[in-house]
Formats: sequence, C-alpha cells, structure tokens
Amino acid sequence: MDINYELYKVFYYVATTLSFSEASKQLYISQSAVSQSVKSLEKKLNQVLFIRSTKKVQLTPEGEILLRHIEPAVNLIKRGESQILESASTGGQIRIGASDTICRYFLVPYLERFHRDFPNAHIKVTNATSVQCAELLQNGQVDLIVSNFPNPSLGSGLTVRKLKTFHDVFIAGAAYSELKGKILTFQELLRYPIMMLDRKSTTSEFLHSQFQRYQLDLVPEIELSSNDLLTDLARIGLGIAFIPDYCVPDSSQGIFTVKTRETLPERELVLAYSRHVPLSHAVREFIRCFPEASPDEA
Repeated sequence: MDINYELYKVFYYVATTLSFSEASKQLYISQSAVSQSVKSLEKKLNQVLFIRSTKKVQLTPEGEILLRHIEPAVNLIKRGESQILESASTGGQIRIGASDTICRYFLVPYLERFHRDFPNAHIKVTNATSVQCAELLQNGQVDLIVSNFPNPSLGSGLTVRKLKTFHDVFIAGAAYSELKGKILTFQELLRYPIMMLDRKSTTSEFLHSQFQRYQLDLVPEIELSSNDLLTDLARIGLGIAFIPDYCVPDSSQGIFTVKTRETLPERELVLAYSRHVPLSHAVREFIRCFPEASPDEA
C-alpha cells in the first residue's frame, strides 16, 4: 500500500498530542489540513484511528496499534536528521538512558571524561528504570542505555556489552544492630520489614524471583523508586533495605550489611545499543570511554 509519509507524520502528531489544534501548531499547517490528512489516512487504511468529541480526542485500539509502529519510525527519522546536522558541527549529540542509581554511582566519571575530551558535545541523560530505558532504546528515543542485567525488556536487535558485575545486599541501621555478625535465612529475613525498589524495576523482579526459588512469598513493607532513599530509611530504622553493593555507604555512616545463608547470584551492568541504527561519531567516542568496549565494534 502506497501511502504518503506526510499522512503518517500528521497522524503521529495528533496521536502524541491528542489534539488537532496542537498538532497544527507543531506542524505549521492549518487545523483543517490536519483533519483532512487524518481522514485521508483513515480512508486509505479503512480504519477509524481517533474517537473525536467536543472535549477530547482519543485513539481507537487500531490507532494505538498504528502509533506503536509509527513512533519508532518517526524517532529514527529525527535521529537521522540530527546526525546529518551533527556531521557539520564539531560537537555532536549523545542521548543516554540510565537509572538514577546507575547515573550517580557508575556513570558520572565516564560522563566527566567524555565531557573533558569533547566539551562541545551535547549530552542528554534520561533517568528511568532499566525496563523503561530498554523501551526508550527500542523506540529510538535514546542512542544507548546502561542497564541492570538480566533485563527481560532487552529484546533482539541490540548489541549488549557487559561493563561491570555486582552483587545485591541487604543493609540495616543501628535499630537492627543485633543482626550484626549473624547469618539469616530468607525465611528468617521475612520476619523483618523489607524495603526495596518498586515492582516495575529489574531489581525488584530479581529479588522476588530469588525468594520464589525457595517457595517464599516476599511482601515488602516499603517500595520506592530511589536506592538513596532506601538507604536513608534503613539508617533511621524503618526496615532492612535491598540495594546494589556499589551504592552501599561507608559503615561509619550508620549502615551495615545483613548477611544471608542463601547466596544471591551476581548481576551485571551492561551497555546496550541498536545493531540496526548507525552510531554517530559522538556515540562511538562515548562507548570508547569504557575499557570493555572494543573500538572495532563500537
């Protein structure tokens, strides 16, 4: 089926703004032209894509399906345009997706090194969970991500490269000082309030799966989106927190590690990017900041 790209472009702006008037402003065309384009696309596809009312615009199920395919394509085109423009400049742009914890405790020195070597490059960092970062990468909204692994959202078509291994640990504050030096089973650990990242995170999925291995149902007392806040709450005695070992504070800060009899498997930090989208000069140079990344492959 031969359909003009401009029709899909208009559809994308209406679908993402859910407003014909806002789409017309962003496209610099009249609202009637937007409406006619949408009607033309619906006629060619023989599908209703929007539910129109006086108060709001909604996508139909068919419209939602189409948007899932159109959005990555539009982002790829935007990315291609930015790389063409970048080739005429000395700086370039790099878009990185990573969680707040990974940014703070792992990425900062690499970002510092890259900025020192390429001061004119524009760096955009999007903070999201590792699961959300994988979705951003699949949709072409970022050039690369640094993610916890295993990550079930990292699908095919990606180059995934290991950067670091780590272990997750349980930490507690002075309120649980009687646990220092003791080794608890998972069953015994469940007697205490457990604090962890929310269920949408790979860390939460990982810990739940480890308890399920022993037919134990983990019901956390507190779920948050920040490892730093989990550490703060552990310090003041609200419970035992589960965090990666690379962001455990010094023991002098009132925190200690609670040991468990069951061994938790190690996890990895990985760098991932698309195999099918050419890497810009800036992205290639950023990957070279990691000793584990081969210049021949990046």
